[in-house]
Amino acid sequence: MLTIRNTTKGKLPRLPFARMTEATLGRDYELSFVIVSPKKSRELNRTYRGKDSSTNILSFPLDTKEGEIFLDLAKARKEAPLFERNYSNFIGFLFIHALCHLKGFEHGSTMERQERKIRALFNI
Repeated sequence: MLTIRNTTKGKLPRLPFARMTEATLGRDYELSFVIVSPKKSRELNRTYRGKDSSTNILSFPLDTKEGEIFLDLAKARKEAPLFERNYSNFIGFLFIHALCHLKGFEHGSTMERQERKIRALFNI
């Protein structure tokens, strides 16, 4: 089950977040997806990763069937052109990336293959 909470005034693009979650993590996964400000993103990144800057997306597994994703829309909007993607597409790209981390993948070719497979399902 996916719950989405937007704590900002930013608008989240209409994407099939629930279907992406199910395709990546299965039906039984409990995911909390929170849209946060750059200030909150920086705070989370500093606390949990030791990096004193905002970041576009963070994922935290809570157990094998539960996790959280935090997304900074403002940071993602600024970074989308750097990845040669439009804003909506980049949000989907980041979300799938975070889902793969929750599934247990670490950066590398195996994770990239999994991401491509999921992105292809949703034309992202």
